[in-house]
Amino acid sequence: MKHPLFLILALIALLSGCSSRQKADLIVINAHVYTADSSFSEADAFVIKDGKFLAVGSIKTLTDQYYADSTVNLHDQSVYPGFYDPHSHFLGLGQVLDQADLVGAESYDEVIDRLKTFYQKHPNVLWLSGRGWDQNDWPDKTFPTKEKLDAAFPNVPVALMRVDGHALLVNSKTLRLAKITAGSKLPGGEIIVKNGRPTGVLVDNAMQLVKRVIPQPDNTDKARMLQAAEKVCVSLGLTTISDAGISPAEINLIDSLHKAGKLKIRDYAMISLGEPNLNYFLKRGPFQTDRLTVRSFKLYADGALGSRGACLRRPYSDRPETGGFLLLSPGELERVTTILYGTGFQANTHCIGDSANHLMLDLYGKLLKGQNDRRWRIEHAQVVSPDDVHKFGQYSIIPSVQPTHATSDMYWAGERLGPIRVKGAYAFKDLMTQNKLIAFGSDFPVEAVNPLFGFHAAVARQDARNFPAGGYQMENAVDRKSALLAMTRWAAYACFEDQLRGSIAPGKQADFVVLDRDIMTVPNTQLRQTKVKQTWIGGERVY
Repeated sequence: MKHPLFLILALIALLSGCSSRQKADLIVINAHVYTADSSFSEADAFVIKDGKFLAVGSIKTLTDQYYADSTVNLHDQSVYPGFYDPHSHFLGLGQVLDQADLVGAESYDEVIDRLKTFYQKHPNVLWLSGRGWDQNDWPDKTFPTKEKLDAAFPNVPVALMRVDGHALLVNSKTLRLAKITAGSKLPGGEIIVKNGRPTGVLVDNAMQLVKRVIPQPDNTDKARMLQAAEKVCVSLGLTTISDAGISPAEINLIDSLHKAGKLKIRDYAMISLGEPNLNYFLKRGPFQTDRLTVRSFKLYADGALGSRGACLRRPYSDRPETGGFLLLSPGELERVTTILYGTGFQANTHCIGDSANHLMLDLYGKLLKGQNDRRWRIEHAQVVSPDDVHKFGQYSIIPSVQPTHATSDMYWAGERLGPIRVKGAYAFKDLMTQNKLIAFGSDFPVEAVNPLFGFHAAVARQDARNFPAGGYQMENAVDRKSALLAMTRWAAYACFEDQLRGSIAPGKQADFVVLDRDIMTVPNTQLRQTKVKQTWIGGERVY
């Protein structure tokens, strides 16, 4: 039996050892950590206290300096900063989860079948809503017309959003409720007409004619939708998302859910442009909480390429009678950006076509004048004329792009644009070189939520089937290091949050994700199969 004095001395030694080390909340060890910090360093351990990274380094060094009530051994699994999506539609995702899923439907008949199945499960819906159809995936690539919807659903109004969110397919019941005729007009939109009658397809601003008569969810419904969307996002490693265009009321709802602890994910909310919204937030000013940042407005210059609403400098190669259109006049876009320049708010403008990009780059440049730290953004920057690319660097404009748009559109983008103009589309590497950074988002639910699909599309320039062999326009592929930075630290920079998150570094919020494989080294063909093992926000495990 050991002498009591020996036990006392051992206890004193133990206590003195603890007293020489600093107390933390959590120590993570045996991890392969990609910090995404300024030197892109790697580590095998880190320490968390009060929701922030306290130290990052080697296991021996950190365990000599810190002790904690909780230790997580990751057994050499790969760890990255929490994934950051700088352009998405978080509330939109929640709303889509309540609708018929039409993504990937290979024909109009499949769309009808999916709607019938959804309606059988939800026979009491007042409106039959769905999202995700894309006529470019069908044998007949022309826009659908309302006749099949009328035959299947003569008595219930139907409204089906195209995959890009820039066209709506409706039936005759909806047209009657919205009082839409061939003569209805709305600036910045188009009602597709055939034989003097609406076909049922409404493009861009024309969709508002239907949206104003569709019953809107109340705050209880929206709260439920946001919580459902959060479950999807954190399961895929997202710790910060964005809401690219929502109302003050919706922003206040998200803020209240954060404060009540009912929503954990961080949100960079962009305010929808509109005179009431401008007046409200210009008086209130930008604000930021631990989970929510509001300091930007979302503007729309044009529509989408798939629905031929993107504004081009020359007509569409496959529809020479149109070159698309602007959603707001150049004068209105100049007025609004001038107002925003005089405030602390960021301007984030949706630009798909080369004409829209040309216009907004010049409007931005007129105000920004040269190098600056306003971090104004072009959202999508999808088709940019070669003689406009340098303006991103000249005026410190951030290209906020979605890599999966390239691999979704590559099948038909050449038909829309022609072989020469398409070379200026999805030019991620060219855009990245201007400011030595780029922001990668998804635009979900337009595209899949999974950020690793975007990572794969950016580096391999291939779709889920690893098509095409060798990649699409590989001259604009980016390296893996840049791709990771574009969905972590650079994404945070694009949202003025790089001092808060985006890398695993002392003082930053402890947001990180654990994956089942190392996306920096596995073959391209394995990237989309990568699974999220854990997601942490502020030192709390949320998945």
